[in-house]
Amino acid sequence: MLTTWLTEEFGLSVPVLGAPMGGRAGGRLAGEVGRAGGLGMLGAARYTTPDWIAEEAEIARRAGGRVGVGLMTWSLHDDDSLLDAAIAAKPELISLSFGDPAPFIGRVKEAGIPVCSQVNSLADLREVEAAGVDFVIAQGTEAGGHTGRIATLPLLQQILEATDLPVVAAGGIATGRGLAAVLAAGAEGALIGTALLASPETTGPDYAPGKLVSADSADTVYTSVFDRAREQPWPSRWRARALVNDYTRRWHGHDAGIATSRLIDDYDREDPERGVVYAGQAAGLVRSQSPAAEVVERIGAQAAELLGRLR
Repeated sequence: MLTTWLTEEFGLSVPVLGAPMGGRAGGRLAGEVGRAGGLGMLGAARYTTPDWIAEEAEIARRAGGRVGVGLMTWSLHDDDSLLDAAIAAKPELISLSFGDPAPFIGRVKEAGIPVCSQVNSLADLREVEAAGVDFVIAQGTEAGGHTGRIATLPLLQQILEATDLPVVAAGGIATGRGLAAVLAAGAEGALIGTALLASPETTGPDYAPGKLVSADSADTVYTSVFDRAREQPWPSRWRARALVNDYTRRWHGHDAGIATSRLIDDYDREDPERGVVYAGQAAGLVRSQSPAAEVVERIGAQAAELLGRLR
C-alpha cells in the first residue's frame, strides 16, 4: 500500500484521483475508481444540469462510497447553479479549475468541503494559492481534454519547487510506472483520465473506447476546432487534446477565418471521423477496455512494487 498526504487526507488506499472528464466521468466511473481505493470525480461540464450532479453523486456513493466533483471555473461567472448543486451533493472534494477560484471558493469552504485546482503554469499556481485552495494538480499538456502548453514533468518540477501546498500530477500518467515516477519526484498522487476512457463505466459515444485502444500516443492533436464546432466558449488560452481524425485533418490549423457555421455543419458527434474523442498522449498505453477498478488497482500495485524496489 502506498501512503501519501492524498491517501491519508481522503482515506484512500491508492493515491489516484479519477479525472473529472466532462461528458465522460459520471457516477459509475467515479464509483468504480472509489471502489478500487482511489477517489473518482464527476465531470460537470458547462451543459451539465444540477440534477445530474445529485443523481450521479448518489450512483458513485452506492458503488464506491466517496466522490468528488470537478467544475470549470470560467463558466461559473455566467451561471453558478452547478456550484450550488456540487456543494449540496456533499462530495469529499470539489475541483475549481480553469480560472480564478477566488469568487467561489468561500462557499465551498463554508460547507467544509476541500478544494483543489488544476494549474497549467506558475501564474496559475499563484492565483489559486491566493484564493486558498487545499492542494493543486499540476496538469501537463500531455493530458487529454482541455489543458495548458507545458509538459507534465517540467511543470511538476516547477510547481513542487514553488509551493508548500500538496501537489498531485496529471498528464500522461496511465500505468504504475507513471504513478511511481511522479511520487518519486515529490507528488502526493496522480490524476488519471485517459487510462480510464476505454473502461465500460465511462460514458460517451460507443466508438470512443475502440478508437482509443487502437490509437498510438502520437495520434493526438492540441486544438480548439472542437470547441468552435460545439459552440463551447472556452477561453483562448486553453485548447484541448483529442484523437486525430478526418475532422482534425481538415480543420485543425486551417480554421482561421472560417465561419463557425461551417465547422458546426461538418461536425457529427455520432461519426468517429467527424466527432471528438478527447484523449491524452497516454493513448498508446491503453490497450484494452478494462474495468475502471481493475485499471486503478493495477496502477497502484505496479507503483508500489517499483517504489519497493528502490527502497
